[in-house]
Amino acid sequence: MVIVGGITRLTGSGLSITEWKVVTGTIPPLNEVQWNEAFDKYKQIPQYKLVNSDFTLSDFKFIYFWEYIHRLIGRLLGLVFIIPFFYFFFKKQIDKSLMPKLIIMFLLGAWQGFLGWYMVKSGLVENIHVSHLRLAIHLVNAFFTFGYIFWVTFGLLFPPVKFSNLEQRKLNRWSLVLLITVTIQIIYGAFVAGTKAGYVYNTFPKMGDEWMASSVSFALQKDGVSSLINNLASVQFLHRWLAMVVMGLIFYIFYLARKNVVSLYQQSAIRYCVYAVAIQILLGVYTLLYAVPVWLGVIHQVGAFFLFATVINLLFQFTESKTLKIKV
Repeated sequence: MVIVGGITRLTGSGLSITEWKVVTGTIPPLNEVQWNEAFDKYKQIPQYKLVNSDFTLSDFKFIYFWEYIHRLIGRLLGLVFIIPFFYFFFKKQIDKSLMPKLIIMFLLGAWQGFLGWYMVKSGLVENIHVSHLRLAIHLVNAFFTFGYIFWVTFGLLFPPVKFSNLEQRKLNRWSLVLLITVTIQIIYGAFVAGTKAGYVYNTFPKMGDEWMASSVSFALQKDGVSSLINNLASVQFLHRWLAMVVMGLIFYIFYLARKNVVSLYQQSAIRYCVYAVAIQILLGVYTLLYAVPVWLGVIHQVGAFFLFATVINLLFQFTESKTLKIKV
């Protein structure tokens, strides 16, 4: 889902399907008449009129394919959840403490579908692309849903943690700070994707000949705080250096852990974070230097999910719990 979502975004395919039909939308156009009807609907939106007016039906089929597959996988995810849910529910094999968590998962998934359509709607009337703010909301909710599922899964797999000293509580606090910072960085990643800020200043570590492009300070003076989420250079600048902050926090947590006795699970969680952030920063740099080729952009987005997963794991391992382990 993440990979196809990244391809959909980077190929500009997200606005190819201009309607949201939960059930009948599962079936794509099956003949030339239906394909031409779908193409005619696409021709009514600004993206076609202002950007893709030279598109042939074959071009349209390409972008339609990615958006269709993205939506289809979303529907399949719902089935993958709901079918076994009802099976285990009627078999009375779902623990009472797990039931509300499963319902929250379902609601988050349904909300994600709504946010996807809410995002698409922003590009059907006046804009040639979807709103980068709505894109960020859609992406962050995907991370949040994934993170919640991951957290609940850890609760099933790992025994409850009982802290042996105050230093572990300190590591818990810094792990939470890290999660918040990574989330902000993900939001700025969505801003970069949504505004296409990755296509400007394709040099690293400097932005051209400057550490901070002069357009960043100029935009801040002209537009104020709003430039930090709307100006291309500002968005890219913040995304660059938030990555350094994330790396710094991870190495600080690594340093704190070296001074304290921690479990093997906790040691592994920290190492995974170190590996993930190193790989993700390298991917980010190369994605920037090569001006965001689709394949690198997709890998970079997938890398963000792996980094997020390692941070969720880290926070879980340093979160004290007295809850009994659920038998599975």
